[in-house]
Amino acid sequence: MLAISVPTVRSRLRNLLDRNLLKIVGLLNLTERPELISAIVGINAQGRGRARELAQRISELPFVNSASVVTGRFDIIVDVTVAGDVADLYRVTSELIPGAGEPGEVVRSETFVVMASCNKWVSLPEGCWSEDRKEPA
Repeated sequence: MLAISVPTVRSRLRNLLDRNLLKIVGLLNLTERPELISAIVGINAQGRGRARELAQRISELPFVNSASVVTGRFDIIVDVTVAGDVADLYRVTSELIPGAGEPGEVVRSETFVVMASCNKWVSLPEGCWSEDRKEPA
């Protein structure tokens, strides 16, 4: 349909991947995996114009799918997925996220555990599955 050769497609695809404009991932239907806990964390930050830097550091944490600077009552919204252990969620919200900022930079956070979702597909973040964690059959 595109009337271009396979090597051209491969080259263009590699270029998009190398420039971080495209990422090829498998997505998991969260509604089909009850052992996964999804949460949205709203963060108020005292960032003095550096909310994007803080969001970038948070986005690189284990269990974090994304961190976005937003308008509204929160400064940053974080999408988190953990595998079946609320202790991991607690660690993310009480240790990892506050630790991503300088002391006092994360003023407060509010965590919303997703009880049900429609059409929520996620790429599992680093830390969600580990080699020693038993996967369900």
